[in-house]
Amino acid sequence: MTRELQFGRKAARSGRARSMVVFLHGYGADGADLLGLADPLAPHLPDTVFVAPDAPEPCAGNPFGRQWFPIPWLDGSSAAAAAEGLAQSSADLNAFLDARLAEEGLTAANLALVGFSQGTMMALQVAPRRAEPVAALVGFSGRLLKPERLASEARSKPPVLLLHGDADEVVPFGDMALAADALVGAGFETYGHVMKGTGHGIAPDGLSVALSFLKERLGG
Repeated sequence: MTRELQFGRKAARSGRARSMVVFLHGYGADGADLLGLADPLAPHLPDTVFVAPDAPEPCAGNPFGRQWFPIPWLDGSSAAAAAEGLAQSSADLNAFLDARLAEEGLTAANLALVGFSQGTMMALQVAPRRAEPVAALVGFSGRLLKPERLASEARSKPPVLLLHGDADEVVPFGDMALAADALVGAGFETYGHVMKGTGHGIAPDGLSVALSFLKERLGG
């Protein structure tokens, strides 16, 4: 049984949504943490509706935030609990995406996922295992979970842009190359951008590159 995700939404500036961007936040944050990114993006994507769900679980490491799944080395949870949380949240997110697409009258070809940190992990977990490829997947400062399973489990191969700060103190910068290698090896169209001098965050140059990627695949 899936859990219904609460979410924030910013309507398309043109008044008619022809595409959708779904923001997936990191561990201990919530949807509002990323929905503000719609403000600099929307003028360049006027036909895009922006949606940002809250992860389904209260965060064990931050009582005011949410989590997609537990992280054992941060909250003392077990590996089994983390795996169970990932599986459940993947089902929740798939149901959420299906519901929002139906609500807006759109298809997967009009959908882009933009993740940050644990949200990137969710995007890379869920999107390739959906039957229909999404238009684009943008992953900031995250990692690909169980990269050895990607090639055998991928059902669709959307284009992927990975962005990471080379001074990231939370998710190692090297995880970007590990994800890229697995994606390329599995046949994904894969791009990367290094945010130089950036820690665990989204730098202006990274957001600019992400915007260009989204415009190209969703239409400006």
